[in-house]
Amino acid sequence: MAHPSLMNDVDFKLKGSTVTVVVLDVYHYQPNVFPQQLAEKTQHAPKLFQGSPVLINIEKLIDVDIAIDFKLLIQQCRDLGMQPVAFKGVGKVYEAAVAETGLAALPSSSTRAREIELPAEAIAEPSLQVVTGPEPLLTDRIEPQILVKTVIEEKWLQRKSKIITRPVRSGQQVYAEDADLIVMAQVSEGAEVLADGNIHIYGALRGRALAGVRGDTAARIFCQSMEAELISIAGNFLPSDSIPESAYKKVVQTFLEGDALRVESL
Repeated sequence: MAHPSLMNDVDFKLKGSTVTVVVLDVYHYQPNVFPQQLAEKTQHAPKLFQGSPVLINIEKLIDVDIAIDFKLLIQQCRDLGMQPVAFKGVGKVYEAAVAETGLAALPSSSTRAREIELPAEAIAEPSLQVVTGPEPLLTDRIEPQILVKTVIEEKWLQRKSKIITRPVRSGQQVYAEDADLIVMAQVSEGAEVLADGNIHIYGALRGRALAGVRGDTAARIFCQSMEAELISIAGNFLPSDSIPESAYKKVVQTFLEGDALRVESL
């Protein structure tokens, strides 16, 4: 029997939270080709994807008239160590098929605000009849208008900086939590530097650099010599073979433009 003082205790608490996930944009799904293509992409940064939560985005899917085995797609991701948690941009065509997988279905990125219709009994509740502004004329009945919207507010972020004065050697990992990272030396091959904010490297970048790891799309990477194995901002990444040749061994900055990374000379 439970102790009387514990009878009213709550065993859990619900909270809102922001979690960084890998977004997998699927444009065309061929079951026999997909695993190989995904493996080729993830092998450039296996630690980044191993065990990572994955959001499968199908709002840009081209073949909307072709049946897709989403359970197989999920399993193919898991076989590579990734952990799908939800689908995004699910339209009417695939609504039922996605529901059968048991994963959540999130709205498309174009959703900004929506009206929420309350039940009739809730609208009739007097406590919901809130009127602002000048007093209305007396009528037989005042119908409240309730509109719930999502408001996105842009704020300036003021972060501290973490400064590293020695070279970051192969096998080492440096993470600047809730901060910019400043490395006053080189980052060697096989090394990894991560930051919630910007990354500044006053030497050669030969390893991996991941900025905005908690989803800050405004983060940037600056380096004195671009020779990276991989660069990433807010989960969008470029392996070494995709970095422009014009940027190789140059003083450059990397930033996010839409869904694509841009590498430009300084």
